[in-house]
Amino acid sequence: MMSKVTEVVEELVTPILTENGLELVDIEYAKEGRDWFLRVFIDKDNGIDIEECGIVSERLSEKLDEMDPIPHNYFLEVSSPGAERPLKKEKDYHKAIGKNVFVKTYEPIDGEKAFEGTLTKFDGQVVTIDVKVKTRTKTVEIPLEKVASARLAVTFS
Repeated sequence: MMSKVTEVVEELVTPILTENGLELVDIEYAKEGRDWFLRVFIDKDNGIDIEECGIVSERLSEKLDEMDPIPHNYFLEVSSPGAERPLKKEKDYHKAIGKNVFVKTYEPIDGEKAFEGTLTKFDGQVVTIDVKVKTRTKTVEIPLEKVASARLAVTFS
């Protein structure tokens, strides 16, 4: 059910985003407590503003009302992914090269399942991160299929 909803929403929102020069970052459909939330995260190169979120929300809401793909009440939220945006698609990884990232894996790599460091390379198959371990830097190569989740990470120096 959940993946079906996100697929339908992706089909509905994509033309709206294309028309407005925006990109889809992620769609989340989740139950929190007794309420259902449909969250659509959008962005563009120099960031988005509240008006753009409003336009997308309004247009998407109309399309969802027409199609009615969700059988119960839910809250629709359209927003920016924020500073710690998820890395989902190949282009997200390519854009993140040189930036600080946080990656969790399905299974341990060198005894670890969580890595934070600078994304130095992505070849479509392997994510390469330079991780600082005390005073030295260790290069970790993570096969893409072992990545459970990845996102940009904000660092405070």
